[in-house]
Amino acid sequence: MSHHLITRSFDRTTTAFLALLALIAVAVPTLNLLTPETSALHVPTYLVALFGKYACYALLALSIDLIWGYGGILSLGHGAFFALGGYAMGMYLMRQIGSRGVYANPVLPDFMVFLNWPELPLYWYGFQHFAYAALMVLLVPGLLAFVFGWFAFRSRVSGVYLSIITQAMTYALMLGFFRNNFGFGGNNGLTDFKDILGFNVQAAGTRCALFAISCVALGVGFLICRMLASAKFGLVLVAIRDAEARARFLGYRVEAYKLVVFTLSACMAGVAGALYVPQIGIINPSEFAPANSIEAVIWVAVGGRGTLVGAVVGAVLVNYAKTAFTTGALAPYWLFLLGGLFVAVTLLLPRGIVGTLAQWIDRWQGSDAAARDGAAAAPAAEPHPAE
Repeated sequence: MSHHLITRSFDRTTTAFLALLALIAVAVPTLNLLTPETSALHVPTYLVALFGKYACYALLALSIDLIWGYGGILSLGHGAFFALGGYAMGMYLMRQIGSRGVYANPVLPDFMVFLNWPELPLYWYGFQHFAYAALMVLLVPGLLAFVFGWFAFRSRVSGVYLSIITQAMTYALMLGFFRNNFGFGGNNGLTDFKDILGFNVQAAGTRCALFAISCVALGVGFLICRMLASAKFGLVLVAIRDAEARARFLGYRVEAYKLVVFTLSACMAGVAGALYVPQIGIINPSEFAPANSIEAVIWVAVGGRGTLVGAVVGAVLVNYAKTAFTTGALAPYWLFLLGGLFVAVTLLLPRGIVGTLAQWIDRWQGSDAAARDGAAAAPAAEPHPAE
């Protein structure tokens, strides 16, 4: 049964996407490490980190598309899970600094020494081990999503009310992490990272490895989402999205399906945040800002809700435009441009760029097939009698 599910998941779109992603994961590090800087094909190290950031954002968008596009759960607070995964990785990276910090304390991070913390808080224990930090990257966002979803879905909170509650959740976390006595660096956050698994985070080779791992994580996340969408689980999710009351009447445990997919989506967002932090070099409470979560929803809407590929395309496209337009004369108007893009896509391309493109292709193929069928069914012309 699992074999048939995997076979169904590898359709032409999935195969093409994963092949392209694998090509990019190999090509970018190769062009960075093996080509001279004077070559036209050389990819600078700063671009490797930038592309890695795009891959992390794409994984975050994918996690939102899974719950919104297939389950109808619009979360405006998914940035919270992204940030929690980032903080878990940041805590590991801070513990790796040791005595190389500004205050040369082998145990306490610099911000704790500056704030006169007497000892390391209990919740920082274990983060000197990568395996423990990797577990927390999944466990902390997943546990928060499970507890939140347990109460929200059992109470049958849905629609705009659920969206507002998720936004309130991430805003509350942002206010908490801004406090110095919370133990996470306050408004400065966690930064000045040195090593990850013994490798210098600033080295070109490490950045290339992180980029490749981000691409692999994106590919694995895409495949998981595609398998779920192709299975009965995905069909039930779509039924819940389109007619929740009818799905409940048919005997499906709607709350359980929502809880599972919401928790899985939060874990994916946590992984995206964990890969984001060592490539960017900092994590602070601004990642919890509700505006970040809303922007991630815009990525999905622009690319195409419920298409998976569209979520990835939307994340990369919007963030590339953000990189291009936040420098120069258009920088003060970036938010207006983003809002205008969202409104234009909503009005003119309600299925997003990829969704609309797929619809056009289907129509074209359908009209072509209908024309061929019509030509085949048409009776042959009778020969004219000889005069």
